[in-house]
Amino acid sequence: MANDSGSKPMYEMIFQTLRERITNNEYKAGERVPSEKELCSEFGVSRITSKKALKMLAEEHLIVRQPGRGSFVADANSLIMKPFDSQQTVRTTGKKRIIGLVITHFSDMYGTELIYGMEEASRENDAFLIVRRSFGIPELEEQAIQQLLGLGVDGLIIFPAQGEYFSAEILKLVIQKFPFVMIDRYLKGIPASSVSTDNIQAAKEATHYLFGLGHRHIGFLAPPPANTTAIEERIDGILEAHMEHNLLANRELWMETITSTMPNVFDPEARIGDVDKLAEHLRKYPQITALFAAEYSIALLVEEAAGKLGLRIPEDLSLICFDSPEPHEDCRVTHMRQNQFSIGKQAYENVFTMQGNEQPISRILLPAVLIKGKSTAPVRKD
Repeated sequence: MANDSGSKPMYEMIFQTLRERITNNEYKAGERVPSEKELCSEFGVSRITSKKALKMLAEEHLIVRQPGRGSFVADANSLIMKPFDSQQTVRTTGKKRIIGLVITHFSDMYGTELIYGMEEASRENDAFLIVRRSFGIPELEEQAIQQLLGLGVDGLIIFPAQGEYFSAEILKLVIQKFPFVMIDRYLKGIPASSVSTDNIQAAKEATHYLFGLGHRHIGFLAPPPANTTAIEERIDGILEAHMEHNLLANRELWMETITSTMPNVFDPEARIGDVDKLAEHLRKYPQITALFAAEYSIALLVEEAAGKLGLRIPEDLSLICFDSPEPHEDCRVTHMRQNQFSIGKQAYENVFTMQGNEQPISRILLPAVLIKGKSTAPVRKD
């Protein structure tokens, strides 16, 4: 389509206009350029014309076109990338693939080994990993996903923020069939891949171990479990272990209101409050002989609360949890050790091999290992 006889075709004029905007930094690297529909409105042309202009920009390595997401200004130091197809999962030569990670937080207690596994997989695949923390805040999670997509990442690994819902950005990824993998939990009823520990089996094994030591009055300690599948599954595992021993779980002994260990809580007073609540809980239920903490940071609160009451671990109170930063050979707290390195590595490899609209949906469950420490002992017989 031409504007008048002898002039350049409209698609060339649109191409030149957009190229000038890019070279003049009106559209910066990673920013989205107008869509075909938006160009139609701006220049008064057909969809075919605007599509051809964007195609020319892509052929000139000025933009990256990503189906379902739009067109983005390419990095001036890299070559244009081809879209996924069923025969090719590796981008054109000259452009390293990048996977983005959105994680609530990480520390020696939990998360660092996950990233080690992902980094190892990225090096083995001659690719890269970009990390953004959400601190468990849904708004920061959505912002991180948007920013990483704006950078043109080839896939995402997401450790969702704790809360009662999954962000709209995650649901958009599902609808657009953008390559991503969840870690630690999964989307109920929604087709999305995930890699996590077999939490049900791990919690069952830990509970069976306590039963074997003679414990029958066991308290479970966790943050609020609402729609946090990892916690929900650990609860299921504990209940299954009770049923297998023909025992009724007394949930009055449980405490599922620990908040100070959540990544979106920054108030140091919250920790003091949780320790006081734990101490009061132990006073109220003196029949408790063992506590099962959903995570290591909660186990530390238990040690502090027990100390305030003059209770000795493990003589008066056994303690078990998930994970520990301590080495296997000299472990203070008995725990179920998740294979964080393998979870991270498999998550990266999974999203790295996804293929556009033909992504296989998988849920990978890895076993945890019981590490016996110094915090558990047989029930004391008075």
